[in-house]
Amino acid sequence: MLNKLIRILNFDNSVIAQKKLLSQYKTEIIDLEDIALRARYWINARTKRLIQERIHGLDRNCVSFIGSGDFHHISSILINQFSEPLTLLVFDFHPDWDAAALSLSCGSWVTDTLKNKNILKCLLLGPSSNDISTWGIQSANLSSLKDNRVEIYPYARKPSIVFLKRVPHNISLRLEKGFLHNRIYWEELRGKNLPEFFLSLIQRLPTKQVYVSIDKDCLKNDSSLTNWEEGVFSLDELLSMLRIIRENLDIVGVDISGDYSKVWAKERIKAFFSRLDRPKGIKAKELDPSVVTATNEATNLKILETLLA
Repeated sequence: MLNKLIRILNFDNSVIAQKKLLSQYKTEIIDLEDIALRARYWINARTKRLIQERIHGLDRNCVSFIGSGDFHHISSILINQFSEPLTLLVFDFHPDWDAAALSLSCGSWVTDTLKNKNILKCLLLGPSSNDISTWGIQSANLSSLKDNRVEIYPYARKPSIVFLKRVPHNISLRLEKGFLHNRIYWEELRGKNLPEFFLSLIQRLPTKQVYVSIDKDCLKNDSSLTNWEEGVFSLDELLSMLRIIRENLDIVGVDISGDYSKVWAKERIKAFFSRLDRPKGIKAKELDPSVVTATNEATNLKILETLLA
């Protein structure tokens, strides 16, 4: 069962700047600034071991803040601490299920986590980015859709076409087969009675124990200011789903990313891919840092209040 401890894995100082959060909750700060550059975007085996060593033996059943979404792949390390059967619930503007990545990255961590057989199901909620567009989905972990192990519910997304690849039948989408391609029609959350539909989803989960991963880039920018794209969930919509989870399931762990930190990469290859993948026109860059911190802190506090009520 989730306890009241708030853990901050401090890679980028984005959460420790939130003084109200630190004063209102019992917090444990794990200093990881010294390896932040090596950990941003993706990590190698050595950096992964360093992080595992620093969190080894710490309480698993808590809320962990991990900073910018550039560090969302740290979720995989946190989830790997559990061996019991679990369902993974992910709120994110991106699916993070790339299957072509050569290492654990913020775009492939879901695929990496699914290597663990104790993860019986994963719900991806809200991904509406170009990662599931016709071109983005070509490198996705489509095999994970088999037997409905992964279900993906975009908030809003046009149909996508997959070329020369088999797409398993899946309860969360409709397939239209064509010559050398499959067309995917997504079951969108837009226009649904969201609490009612979400309750129907969790009522058929294979486990009562769940791990929740939240990237705040799934939210509109009136409540979340990140260094990625703006999402489409309202904060009230996210909180309503978290409330349903808390009231009906046993939450064993939570991680929260999507706080803002300046995009910086020392390694040339990371800098290149950051420029290639990073959206332009990030709202947080135009605002005073105090406004960015206050906006994200207010959202973090509402999430904590909902989860720990």
